[in-house]
Amino acid sequence: MQEVALNWLIVTLTGAASAFYLGLDTFLGEAPIILFTLIGGVVADRRDKRHVLLASQYVQMSVAFVLVALVWYDTVEVWHVLALSVITGVAQAFGGPAYQSLLPNIVEKEHVPNAIALNSIQFNIARVIGPLLAGIALSAWGMVACFGLNGLSFLAVIVALLSMHVRPAPSGARRSMQEELKHGLRFVRGEPAIIALTVLAAVTTFLGNPLLTFLPLFARDVFGGGVGDYTRLMAFAGAGAVTGALAVAWLGKFRHMGRTLLIVQLLFGLLMTAFSLARVFWMNAVLLYLCGIGLTMMFATLSSLVQLIAPNEMRGRVMSIYMVAFRGGMPLGSLAAGWFASLTSAPTVLTVNGILLSCVAAWVLLKSYGVREL
Repeated sequence: MQEVALNWLIVTLTGAASAFYLGLDTFLGEAPIILFTLIGGVVADRRDKRHVLLASQYVQMSVAFVLVALVWYDTVEVWHVLALSVITGVAQAFGGPAYQSLLPNIVEKEHVPNAIALNSIQFNIARVIGPLLAGIALSAWGMVACFGLNGLSFLAVIVALLSMHVRPAPSGARRSMQEELKHGLRFVRGEPAIIALTVLAAVTTFLGNPLLTFLPLFARDVFGGGVGDYTRLMAFAGAGAVTGALAVAWLGKFRHMGRTLLIVQLLFGLLMTAFSLARVFWMNAVLLYLCGIGLTMMFATLSSLVQLIAPNEMRGRVMSIYMVAFRGGMPLGSLAAGWFASLTSAPTVLTVNGILLSCVAAWVLLKSYGVREL
């Protein structure tokens, strides 16, 4: 709900410059991931992961309530939104590695792909329900309701974290943070498959994430609609994401996961190109649904493969390096896409991105780099 309201708030505040500011907001929200996630990975391996996660939740809850106050008193400006996105990004830079590395402490290693898929299902069910509720809330009560409900929802997350009992991960000899960070980088450098998966994650988010970032522009500029069309598009993307997550959960750990990942990426690029060229709402909605399936299957499979390769005592650092690429590709891709869209158009940018994604997948299928054999 907050994502829908925040994007619509930016479109409302910035008018003709919406494409640039949507990209800039995504960039500023994700840039701290690039700067601080490696440190967050070391912290996740050294500290109680629940405590790190709790601190992250408190910060993000505070941001939601600050947005409530700014919109309620009609003092919100676009720089407020951008600054709060940076603060949220810093909190996620430390919470993300702890969150990712916590899963294998809850379930056995052979069930990690199913656990990641289950996590994707709950996340993407929220992406289906959230936009629909956001559309109702925006129409009936305005943006304050979306931001306020998001702030209150963190209380449930905090209670859940406080009630968890997690098996402690085995810890080796304690070294300085700098030494542990270097040790994690050396381990990843010696694993070609992890390097290849990390690069694929960066490319996928750099080129694929603008599809979701530009949905408000498609609703307004391509279809001449408003927030109702935007929320419907978001709901179709979310429904596809749930379907993709269910597919990954059903498959679990299976042979040729790497090859399947690359085939899905190739098809996703073609579907994204088709979405950018279509101009019939129901056709775009169906293509967006299929894109949602592909995007979630790629993300869940990438994360599963990295989790399965990483040893338990190194998982926080390995996942932090992976997350720098995965999350770092989002702001850079959105910023670049927003700038190019301001010079051309959002559909043109998505067409180019879709073709490039398919080309990258075809190249890795041909050369492998250790991914095709996983």
